[in-house]
Amino acid sequence: MSPILEAEALGKHVAAATEELDILAGVSFSLAAGASLAIVGASGSGKSTLLSLLAGLDTPTRGTVKLAGESLGALDEDGRARLRGRAAGFVFQSFQLLPELTALENAMLPLELAGRHDAETVAGSWLDRVGLGNRKHHTPRTLSGGEQQRVALARAFAPGPQILFADEPTGSLDTHTGERIADLLFELNASTGTTLVLVTHDEKLAARCSARLRLAAGQVIEQVGV
Repeated sequence: MSPILEAEALGKHVAAATEELDILAGVSFSLAAGASLAIVGASGSGKSTLLSLLAGLDTPTRGTVKLAGESLGALDEDGRARLRGRAAGFVFQSFQLLPELTALENAMLPLELAGRHDAETVAGSWLDRVGLGNRKHHTPRTLSGGEQQRVALARAFAPGPQILFADEPTGSLDTHTGERIADLLFELNASTGTTLVLVTHDEKLAARCSARLRLAAGQVIEQVGV
């Protein structure tokens, strides 16, 4: 079976005042479908940059990424967006919910963008699944942080993505709420068979993944299971 995600000699540098600064350099790995990968490291180590490159949200200075069998470098921005819409889901630390929309309307968004006529039914069933069946018509400002992240999980899983990218999904939550969200994330990931790529500074959370990349100053210093 072909890997769901492959990186080869992946790097990113930016122009500083007097020199070019390497943010990421020489990252290579492959990830099997259904696996879970934790990208860990200190703040500024390149974790979020790597995630953005793997998901096609940013383009590398050098190296290649293949996502769901397609080379991101061979696609233009619209092509990468179509691939993400078809194959990927996202969960962010800051939830990224639209404040004027209800929980149900937020969860429906990716389904509506994909032209799904059953968007309301599917989104509603996912909100039930994450324990928000009685909060579907509430806007984000009336929801707690944990509830907002549950909406974000429902939105991410509703289209049935092959791979889920999660950037510090518990980072803005208190310890107890973060643990509950982590439990839910791994439960949903296991039940759907989705591949998970998780950026985290939480070593306990990283230990729950089947594979790990540890970064320091943009370099891979530990690589386990990939």
